[in-house]
This record gives sequence, structure tokens and C-alpha cells, in this order.
Amino acid sequence: MPEPDVERIERIEPEEALRRQQAGALLVDVREPHELALGHARAALGIPMASLPSGLAERDVGPTRPVLLICQVGGRSLKAAERLREAGYLHVASVEGGTERWIAQGLPVERPEGDHDYFERYSRHLRLPEIGEAGQQRLRSARIAMVGAGGLGSPAAYYLAAAGVGTLVLADDDVVDRSNLQRQILHTEARIGMAKVESARVALSALNPRVRVEAFPERITADNVEALIGESDVVIDGADNFPARYLLNDACVKLGKPLVYGAVHRFEGQASVFDAGRHRGVAPCYRCLFPEPPAPEDAPNCAEAGVLGVLPGVIGLLQATEAIKLLLGIGEPLRGRLLHFDALAMRFRETRLAPDPDCVVCAPGRPFPGYIDYASFCAGG
Repeated sequence: MPEPDVERIERIEPEEALRRQQAGALLVDVREPHELALGHARAALGIPMASLPSGLAERDVGPTRPVLLICQVGGRSLKAAERLREAGYLHVASVEGGTERWIAQGLPVERPEGDHDYFERYSRHLRLPEIGEAGQQRLRSARIAMVGAGGLGSPAAYYLAAAGVGTLVLADDDVVDRSNLQRQILHTEARIGMAKVESARVALSALNPRVRVEAFPERITADNVEALIGESDVVIDGADNFPARYLLNDACVKLGKPLVYGAVHRFEGQASVFDAGRHRGVAPCYRCLFPEPPAPEDAPNCAEAGVLGVLPGVIGLLQATEAIKLLLGIGEPLRGRLLHFDALAMRFRETRLAPDPDCVVCAPGRPFPGYIDYASFCAGG
């Protein structure tokens, strides 16, 4: 199929388009509906390019009516104009610079009624057809529980708040220490000694006051885990210890919550999505990967072994990405896949994970065994 001959199309500036519109020409915005939600030239008729020329015929716009085409920056409107020319429309023109130039020149614009902060803040999401208005509303109504407001929780929480996730539940019983600041970017020098969840609430509210932050300055235990995560759509594991990881896994299997896992050690990190609670026998849980915790001497924490400061940023962003995908139902989650990152080699590799048919927690048909003494379990007791 030959490329459209856009060189034959008349190109006009937005001010000339406005003058012609006021003289009776029809201004047609050929962008998609999710783009029009961000604002459009006043009195422009919205018809996506794929619906031309039939969309004009349905509105009784004949081939002799002058038609002006506008899009975001001018590319689609040229192609749309050529399509109309080929369909027999006699007087077509494309608006140079599109809606962006129209707005920049201060010409009249229509925007949806109501929350202008919302449309401006999330404009780049609203332009994505995979998200759009419906997806952004899903994010706004979502609730994510995060255990840990440190190295992994910091980047994950920042980007989830920026993305417009409606409620973030943060649980962490620690306070900000100067040694945290090398990697835990939620916190600042001025907030040393403050509870991490409160420091996080200050930072996240400053970034996006639309997001509700529920701060719980407490350690997650079998007694409070269900209250903390029970109403959440997604749970993020930003813990730095094995007892919390096993507890979170077991609770998520019992309650049917997807668990976005992340871990870092020195220069390497891992990420995955454990979703066995909703997909028994299909998706693995954390215990399918690690039926038994490693010996303490084989898995020292960051305070003991050290960690590259930017490494939790990489893994935390992967966790935020997976959480957003799960909320929106888009893409392919890391379900059944363990992603490894080697910062020194700058290399990712992937390991396929299968559910363990004999898993003590997530095997199909197996009743929940109950919570255990996770500290003793992980200490080998």
C-alpha cells in the first residue's frame, strides 16, 4: 500500500485554523478519546483517525465542507487529511504543531469538567491507551500494602505515589538512621530519628498530596499481618529479614493476594511475583522457591554484608512496575519467573519457577496450616 502523499496537503498555523473555524470550517481532532480527555481546541469535533472518513459521513459532513484536521503535534492530522482527500473531500487542511502549539499560543481550549490537577498530573498516563482514564481510575481506587520503608520500599513507594495509587499502607518499626541515607531515598538528614513510616508519609505527601498514606510504625507479626494487608489489592515485600518474608508469603497465600518480592545483597538483586493464593497449582509461592531459609551465616543482612546504594533503587522500581501492571491487568507479570540482576556485570537473567506440588502452604487442596514461629523457623529452631 503506497504511503500517503502528505506533501499535497495544505498546512496552516493554529491561528489561521481558528479564523477558518469561526468562518464556518469544521475543526476535527483526530486523536484518541483518552487524549482528548487532556484538553482540545474549543468546539473541535473528536473523531479518531481510524474512523475517518466514515465518522464524518455519519455526522452528515459532506465533501464540500471545509475540514481542518488537528492532532497532538501535526503528524496524524496530515495523514488524516490525505485520507479525506482520497475519499473525495475537496477542502482539507492540517494544523501545524497540533494541539500542543494551539495551547502554547493561548488559543481557546476545552477541558473536562472538574479536577484539573488530576488531568494535568497524570497526563502522560492518560495518553497511554493501555492506561487511559479507566486505568488511572483503577490506580486511584487501588490499595497497596508495603512492608518496609527502607531500601526497597523507598523507590517503590515514590513511584507508586507518583503514579497515583490511591492508598499506600506502610509498615515498618524502624527509625531513620544516617546510615540509611546512602540508599533509602524517602528519608533525609533532617528526619534522622523519626519513624521511617512517618518520614515516608512526609516525603510521599509532598510528592503527591492526592495519595493517602497509612503509616504503621510496627513490626509485622502473625497477629497483625492480616489487618495490615487484608484489604489491599497488591502486597509489596520490602522486608530485610526472612521471618517477615515467610510470614508475608503465607498470609498472601491464605488471603489470595499477589506478593511482589524483592531482595538485595551486596551487588545483586532479585524480583518476582508470587501469586499462588489466586492461582493454586499454576503459580508458585515464596516457599516453592525457598522451602527452608538459608543459614544465618549464608545470608547476612545489609548492615553486615553491605550493599551498593543504587541497587535497591533498581529492584524497588521493578517491584513498583510489577505492582502497577498487576493493578491494571496489563503486560506479563513476573509470575513464575525469578529475575536476577547483577549490577557489576549490568546483566539480567531469568529463572523459571514452577509451583511445588507438595508445598506446605500453596499445594492445591491443602488447607492453610496456620502461622508458625517464623523467627525460630528461620533460625533453624
